Amino acid sequence: MTELNNTTQKWFDMIGKPDHYDYKPYLRLVRRFETTEFNGELYEQANGPGSVQKTLLMLPKTINEKLPAVVVPFYYPDRAAGYNLDTLEPTNEPGIAMALHLVRRGYATVTAESYHLTYQNLELERQDFSRWRLSADSLLHDHPEWTGIGKLIADTQLLVDILCADPRVDNERIGIVGHSLGGKVALYAGCLDHRIKAMLCSDFGIDWDRTNWSEPWYWGEKLNKLKSAHMDHSELLRIGGLKPIVLIAGLYDNEGALDYLKRAGYSDSSNYLFINHASGHHPPMVVLEQGYDFLQTRF
Repeated sequence: MTELNNTTQKWFDMIGKPDHYDYKPYLRLVRRFETTEFNGELYEQANGPGSVQKTLLMLPKTINEKLPAVVVPFYYPDRAAGYNLDTLEPTNEPGIAMALHLVRRGYATVTAESYHLTYQNLELERQDFSRWRLSADSLLHDHPEWTGIGKLIADTQLLVDILCADPRVDNERIGIVGHSLGGKVALYAGCLDHRIKAMLCSDFGIDWDRTNWSEPWYWGEKLNKLKSAHMDHSELLRIGGLKPIVLIAGLYDNEGALDYLKRAGYSDSSNYLFINHASGHHPPMVVLEQGYDFLQTRF
């Protein structure tokens, strides 16, 4: 146990902490709305000194008992929700709209803006990818002992806070599901937040060298320290307690991703599901449905 605690602390030390980051938590309801598939509640949530994240809580049309719930981290709440939040028109991205898939199955789901939209007031289009580098550079300038991945984890844990405080939610049945960037965040928040009971991580690059972990909005220059210390995601999964996990490979992950589960200590196939659809970055719906079916029996 001491060894495990020391390893956990090593990861937290690498992730780091922000400086002078005190702020008053608040959650303000902006509006309620309905679609044919779910009821929505749009909030502004404080996520740092002077900043807020647009946060969407999605609820099934009918609620008969406390709901299991899923956090769905992604770039924009609209894409995870499958609906443009201004027009309520469908976004028509079936492989991305994981929050919509899950609310259809009877879960409460919550998703929010990532910090490239919230950390700075930038005069750029929301879709302008340069937001990521500008925001990350500013974050690291303000908090040199922190990391981009640390900010992503912190903002995601605020979404868990929302679920745990909502009387409609069973806070013993909270999972996390993410694709790509969202898969990275799902892995980290899922392993490091004890309130999360299960996770689905899709094509995020579990190996350090298969995707862009060195970008400043993730690990930046600290990635070399992680490699030198022989820290990898099998170790992160182990300190997370080997929670039930669905790991989906496609483009940035391949069959080798399964080795990370094995090295972490996953030996009972009832506690993990690995799927390599090998058909590109976006997972087919049939694969996602298999993943959701697995999670539905685990939390």
